Amino acid sequence: MKAVRYHSYGDSGVLVYEEADRPVAGPGQVVVKVAGAAFNPLDVAIRAGFVEQVFPVTFPHVPNYDVAGVITEVGVGVSGWSVGDAVVAFLPVTAPGAAAEYAAAPAEALAATPRAVELADAAALPSAGLTAWQSLFEHASLKTGQSILVNGAGGAVGGYAVQLARQAGATVTATASARSLDRIRSYGADRIIDYTATPVLEAVAGQRFDAVLHLAPTSPDLVPTSPEEIAQLVGLVADGGAFVSTTTLGPEDAGRGVRTVRVFTRTDATQLAELVARVDAGDLKINVVERRPLTDLAAVHDQAAAGRLSGKTVLTLA
Repeated sequence: MKAVRYHSYGDSGVLVYEEADRPVAGPGQVVVKVAGAAFNPLDVAIRAGFVEQVFPVTFPHVPNYDVAGVITEVGVGVSGWSVGDAVVAFLPVTAPGAAAEYAAAPAEALAATPRAVELADAAALPSAGLTAWQSLFEHASLKTGQSILVNGAGGAVGGYAVQLARQAGATVTATASARSLDRIRSYGADRIIDYTATPVLEAVAGQRFDAVLHLAPTSPDLVPTSPEEIAQLVGLVADGGAFVSTTTLGPEDAGRGVRTVRVFTRTDATQLAELVARVDAGDLKINVVERRPLTDLAAVHDQAAAGRLSGKTVLTLA
């Protein structure tokens, strides 16, 4: 099969479009003919070796851990799935990924694809949607009538978080750059702060929120939030509330009963199926900015590193 792989850590030049062995379904696995593989900023950090201690990969490595496609082979011990089923999955991050014609996937990670979107575009849902869900409902314990600040709502996780928080009956304040304001507004945010025009801490001075969700920058090369800024963001959490971050961890003892959590997203087929159901009901929008051929993957990595991607990019073989 055709695949994009890299044989060592390095810049985008290590990504090679080449022939590779087609995967075989092991016990508990299926093989999926890939319709779409979503790009994530973490893909850049993994490829560059920045997170080798956390996400070590075996070379040659096929990147892209979000997949949508059709099952072509079912392994021993798999029940409930058949050849021809259209599925989405959040693949194990360090396993061979979906930047290929075919990908192996654990059956326990699968959900049926939403019918309301194109098959390839469904790849934009799994990891970002699950990150938003787990951040809001497992870590922040968000409930109806509470308030939340989604800091970094312009990215894929932030977009899902705004929508899910509003559906949960929370009051949502979202921060985003000018290019994302209309989209975040369409998701129902109660207030949107253009952080390029007004610093977030200045815009919300004097306010506190039941939860603050702090999201990683969409470009892996952007400067991470400083400990001082994190401390100020934690200060925006109301007594007994939660500071939830996908990036820098807040202080262990924030005082005032404030919980600080760093999110490490896990695969959860039940939660993914719930997200799919909301897409099909028209309650959750998937935002795919563009589809690109798989051969463009290196260019996508470069654009992401330069901060020039807005929203999700899906790679396809067509």
